[in-house]
Amino acid sequence: MMPTTMPLHRRLLLKAAACLAAALPTARGRAEAWPARPVRIVVGYPPGGVSDAITRALADKLTTRLGVAVLVENRAGAAGAVAMAAVAKSAPDGHTLCFSAISPLTQGERPPEGIAPLVSVMYTPVLVLGTPALAAGSFTAMLAAARAEPGRVRWATSGLGTTGHLVLEQVQQASGVTFTHVPYKGGGQQLSDALGGQFEVLSSNVGATQLEHVHAGRFKPLAVGSPQRVAVLPEVPTLAELGFPKANRVSLFGFFAPAATPPERMARLNAEINAALSSPEIREQLLAVNNVPTGGSAEEFARQIRAERAANRP
Repeated sequence: MMPTTMPLHRRLLLKAAACLAAALPTARGRAEAWPARPVRIVVGYPPGGVSDAITRALADKLTTRLGVAVLVENRAGAAGAVAMAAVAKSAPDGHTLCFSAISPLTQGERPPEGIAPLVSVMYTPVLVLGTPALAAGSFTAMLAAARAEPGRVRWATSGLGTTGHLVLEQVQQASGVTFTHVPYKGGGQQLSDALGGQFEVLSSNVGATQLEHVHAGRFKPLAVGSPQRVAVLPEVPTLAELGFPKANRVSLFGFFAPAATPPERMARLNAEINAALSSPEIREQLLAVNNVPTGGSAEEFARQIRAERAANRP
């Protein structure tokens, strides 16, 4: 209690100071509240593909879990590096994330900077397919034809630095066979041109459209990059079985955030994405298109990226 002998103006000043001090924690709490506005996920690929579809499904789950809208923006290019670079420049406050394959961080001399692994989401086997322009009916026969005429066999990928491109380069290195690389900016136009016989071979992530064309006889399945043969194509050998263990790669995808994002927000995002990923609806959606759900800690995801980068060194 203030002394009654204290001058009135002095008592008023002290009371105002006490009220301000009491209000500071509340104001600070409001300033640090998160999420304070919609969360944006930048996807490194065009609309309509598996990556876009699964990101949107996870965004719906996260909208409920976080209590704010979670919006998806497509920013394709450079195998996900364009999206990573855009998110790396964003405010590190947990309101902007990236969804991409890890390939921009595991290939090339200068991977994108300012980006931090948050959580892995899925891995996708890689299919090596023959188009209507390929006469050979197997991977071994295709290699023999390419060896006989160096550069004549054209091998398309969905872009420079993608896992499919890495598969091509490692097959070339191990076999001594020279292909002509045909890089695309994503998978849509690549598949259209493949059906038209614009090249002989393509490497592509396993997906419903690719499998539809395989089952219809339009594409010849030559090999698969996967720890084991995929259940929908049990007769197709892995690249490891064919003698190319370094080319036997999968595409690993996950979420990333700006590198300086506060640890407590990274931890919350990791937990919420893991919870969404474990839902039966998300798991079924992934498995239906032959993608394998992963999840886990940010530290484990970072370790996988470091291991992949080390494996890619000459």
